[in-house]
Amino acid sequence: MPVTLTRATLRRPLLALLVSGLLAGCDQAASEAPAVPAKAAAQKGGNLLIAIDTDPNCLDPQQAGNNNSLNIGRQLTDSLTDQDPQTGNIVPWLATKWQIDEGNRRFTFTLRDNVTFSDGTPFTSQSVKDNFNAIVKLGARASLASTYLKGLKQIDTPDAQTVVITFQQPNAQFLQATSTMSLGFFAPSTVAAPAEARCQGSLAGTGPFVLKQFVHNQKVDLVRRNGYQWPSSLAKHQGESYLDSVEYRVIPESGVRFGSLISRQLDVNVGVTPQDEALLLAKNIHLIARTNPGLVYSLFPNQSTPLMAEAPLRQALNLAIDRQALKPVLSRYQSAATSVLAKTTPLYQDLSADLGYNPQAAEKLLEENGWRRGADGIRSKNGQRLSFRISYWQSAPFIEVVQQQLHQVGIDLQLEKAPISQVVARQAGGKLPVDFYNLTRSDPDVLRTVFDAGGRNVNHRQPAEVDRLLLQSSETLEKAQRQDYVTQAAKQLIAEGNAIPLVELATVIATGQNVRGFHFDASSRFQLYDTWLTAKE
Repeated sequence: MPVTLTRATLRRPLLALLVSGLLAGCDQAASEAPAVPAKAAAQKGGNLLIAIDTDPNCLDPQQAGNNNSLNIGRQLTDSLTDQDPQTGNIVPWLATKWQIDEGNRRFTFTLRDNVTFSDGTPFTSQSVKDNFNAIVKLGARASLASTYLKGLKQIDTPDAQTVVITFQQPNAQFLQATSTMSLGFFAPSTVAAPAEARCQGSLAGTGPFVLKQFVHNQKVDLVRRNGYQWPSSLAKHQGESYLDSVEYRVIPESGVRFGSLISRQLDVNVGVTPQDEALLLAKNIHLIARTNPGLVYSLFPNQSTPLMAEAPLRQALNLAIDRQALKPVLSRYQSAATSVLAKTTPLYQDLSADLGYNPQAAEKLLEENGWRRGADGIRSKNGQRLSFRISYWQSAPFIEVVQQQLHQVGIDLQLEKAPISQVVARQAGGKLPVDFYNLTRSDPDVLRTVFDAGGRNVNHRQPAEVDRLLLQSSETLEKAQRQDYVTQAAKQLIAEGNAIPLVELATVIATGQNVRGFHFDASSRFQLYDTWLTAKE
């Protein structure tokens, strides 16, 4: 029987395991649920109780990279623009209009009047300048945001409502980047605070909610921002948020989340597991799902390690994986990867032909490069066993199938599931032979963010032709030409074994029948400004 929690129990400390997860504008969210009255009048008030499966670790969206952190940070801050999840168009938010000049190098934004931070200080062009300069100074700590501002030359503030942002080179991705919470805004007191203090909740944003409490591995409590009057142009209403408050509770056990939602002790479960989907639907629970745009779940070989410096070995990894055989353990909303990019990413092209399953070719590559099978079936060369470990925090049962497939060609893949803080630290150290994760963004520039040899450089490799393609794709305005650069770059990353694509992530969320107005944004994350609650029956 599933375990259920009362609301009183949910308020007690919960020892949580740290787990994490990570579409493009034209993609529709899947929704399976009982019919909802189309014209029900929104009601103000109530506390929305959300179960998350991992500690958010850092609440500052300018620094954070995992979904739970970003979904909380989105409620605290607003962005210059927003991205329509249906069309992918960039629309006004804190900026009422903008102009792009000098071949996509200079961006001039006109800001809304009378916007303030939650500590009462005004939001002005100087706020934009200070926040963006602070992100650049954060460097690697702002793992996403700093890449969006790469090449920043200067920021001018001719008046309080006008900000001019100039880059050293054309920047085709920047306008979409201004719609993300990673480039959201915080008050001068926050900008001046130490990075770690910001992670722990020293945040005064412009958003419709204010942080009340953050207790690691237990909860995050938000309350409505009084006087909020500047929602995105995509919002369904004006004024303050409908909800009085939002409580996020860290509940790592899927059975507890399942039972508590069924018994109406939870309103939202953002950690729905594939095995629970059919059961929830049978219980008349509302499921919404959306494929995440951006970089699919992949293995990323580290060329600075002796093992992965060999291109034939990296290429053999791609050949040895049967992606279609991963489907039985996937969510009904997930699919096997067909490129480095998810199908919902703008400018995606199907590269399935480059990801064909050919274990015989994989074994031939290994044999030709001196990797011989031992008595246990695992290969070795010069006394070195063909074995490596990946650390991960995600709920990703498909990785065990990948482990079995690699074993069949003589590769020993060791799996270590650990708390997110430990995994992030290990990845940052650059010592793991192979990294494993995905990254959500509704723009193909996500490739440059991760692979650029002058940036994150997940492969720890020397500059190569692919870097030229990634740079040109970030500078090119013409769609067909940019498409060509993106596709060429993706093909090279696969061909050289620098990306081993596995599975497209889909975010699957279950909501109680009393929850209304809950929806995904263009990046398969959510903004709770329009969400409201009916009375429970």
